[in-house]
Amino acid sequence: MYRYTEKDDSASLPDETSASGPGYVREAADEIPRFAEPPGLTGTDSFVRDAPTVLSYAALGCFTFWLYAFGPAVTLLRDELGFSYSVLGVYQVSWSGGAALAGATFAWAARRLARGTLLWASALASAIGAGLFIFGGGVLATLIGAAGFGAAGTMLLTVIQAILSDRHGSRRDRALTEANVGAGASAVFAPMVLGALAATVLGWRATFALPAVVLVLLYLRYRRQPLPKRPQHHAEREQGGRLPLACWLFAILTAVSSAIEFSLVFFGPQMLINLGWSAAAASTAMSSNLAGILVGRLLGAGLTRRPGRTVTLLYASLVLTFASIVLFWMTGQPVLAVVALFLSGVGIANLYPLALALTLEAADGQEDHANARSQVVLGVLAAVFPFLLGSLADQYGLTAGFALEPVLIGFCVLMLWGGLRARHRTV
Repeated sequence: MYRYTEKDDSASLPDETSASGPGYVREAADEIPRFAEPPGLTGTDSFVRDAPTVLSYAALGCFTFWLYAFGPAVTLLRDELGFSYSVLGVYQVSWSGGAALAGATFAWAARRLARGTLLWASALASAIGAGLFIFGGGVLATLIGAAGFGAAGTMLLTVIQAILSDRHGSRRDRALTEANVGAGASAVFAPMVLGALAATVLGWRATFALPAVVLVLLYLRYRRQPLPKRPQHHAEREQGGRLPLACWLFAILTAVSSAIEFSLVFFGPQMLINLGWSAAAASTAMSSNLAGILVGRLLGAGLTRRPGRTVTLLYASLVLTFASIVLFWMTGQPVLAVVALFLSGVGIANLYPLALALTLEAADGQEDHANARSQVVLGVLAAVFPFLLGSLADQYGLTAGFALEPVLIGFCVLMLWGGLRARHRTV
């Protein structure tokens, strides 16, 4: 089994006592299972996939399933309600606005509510927002549902990240990367499930019930599970502290890396249509990008089993992302375009979790504040950059507008380099 080799001051760790069987440790009034490392994957560092970790992984998978079903669902909703392409873009803006609001209020909520209360309340609110989005019956109601889902879902995401950071401390990079493996699987399967259910009597709306059912099961299983408490010395520092420059630079890196992914998802199919593909074939080809994301996160989970690889893996991911997106941008060959989409997925896969890990590490005891601010920046930039790319495409053509993607990747390299230099100056 795993064991911690260093004290984690972000959460009180249980003392080992006799329990009902091997592989268990006893906390105050509960037992937390420790999950063994799969054969052949043992690393030199310690890492425990205990109950709070497994709960966080599963809850993140639920949120991501909703998130990646959202885009295709808006397209289906447009067919039903008959709104314009401009209104279609407003749904993404509504979701991003809700996400920014959640980021702005998370630190305040985290000071007043326990992790468990915030987790289950945001899960319930996410289900309500998703329900209003799919059953609203009109443009205004569904837009409100999209904004509510964006706010509650981002709050759920942020508290999951906080729990993993509290629990794993300096090994949060591995926890966040592993958590995003399940998120990558959700990214692949959510559109497939939505498309399959759309062809049945259940309809596409049934897709949004699946994460809600899983969250109910998780609540029944883990509702009495103690979760890591917000560290007291961190709470004292966050009351009046300012985030270090390195933390802000890494937070911008986190947000821009997500904007790169969203821009590719929105405009990648249009690039393929420009090559002469049908809309259906272009949408299907984008699944290679999602498959690349899943493969990339599996590779990232293996590589981060040893500590100290975060920066190297980030630089390598940015290089691969740059090369593959430039290939996709420049090629006129369909096969090369699909290969480039897959490789860009592998590169993009670990940008968000690893950049977030650096953001929280550089927070200087203000992890909740940094976590929240990174979601505010992400919510804004995830709406701004796809809109900017679309505006450039309207004025100069899609191929010229897509040049924004490699520019953003270069900007990420600059943010990573600047953040590392700023962090070294404060050490």
